[in-house]
Amino acid sequence: MTLPNDQLAGLTNVEVQREAAGLAQDGFTRIFRLLAEGDEAAAELGLSVIEARARDWAGKGEGEEAKTLRLALLIGGLDQWGLAWTQAFSLAALPGLTALLGNLRNPLDAQATARFEQQFAAIEAREDNAIDFKVELRRGIHLALWHAMIASSDREQAQRLMQHLGSMMLTLTETMPNYGWRLVADALAHIQLRCLDPDFAADPDAGSLGQEMTQGLYASLKQSLPEDIGKQVMAQASQVVIAYRQAQRAAESAET
Repeated sequence: MTLPNDQLAGLTNVEVQREAAGLAQDGFTRIFRLLAEGDEAAAELGLSVIEARARDWAGKGEGEEAKTLRLALLIGGLDQWGLAWTQAFSLAALPGLTALLGNLRNPLDAQATARFEQQFAAIEAREDNAIDFKVELRRGIHLALWHAMIASSDREQAQRLMQHLGSMMLTLTETMPNYGWRLVADALAHIQLRCLDPDFAADPDAGSLGQEMTQGLYASLKQSLPEDIGKQVMAQASQVVIAYRQAQRAAESAET
């Protein structure tokens, strides 16, 4: 999904925005894994590698404005991952993530800080600013929470994740009244495609509880979304799935 009114596209095109979302997801995943392993020395080294990679990527922008916007996207993306995870799993904080965000931003001088705050605000100033970043970021977060939900063997935890994911999606349609429903439809389409994958039934993480929670997520959204928005979301998700399946069959036919 590419929308036409992204006022930041001149500084960060579609490819760069998607890279930013991917790097934020990868960085958060690595941090979470390092913290879970409990090896402080390895975590410290790992965080320095993630920080260096983030600085290197942000520094590839053409001009100070582009570099700063790249940094703002990365920091914003990492922060949203952290917020989603701490809320979903009732965590007090993620110290490694807090340290990384501080290390990326604290060295900025007064001029660079002002520029950063301006670019950071610009991302949220309009729904369609950095829209490809927002789509890719939210897709990653939603699907990661869904995977955690279907992998859970504890009903109470699975229900909590389902409720949190549904709440996030509902909030998105409220905070982004024009395009939020599109981001929700995008995530639901990718969930549907995963469920239609022949390998999904054989996935040990996709048990009956996971399927039950997935059905519950859809039912909850249908019930909670305003009727007109709910119809838009489900119709858009179905269209994406149908288009993907048609393209898949066409590719298979071409191969044979």
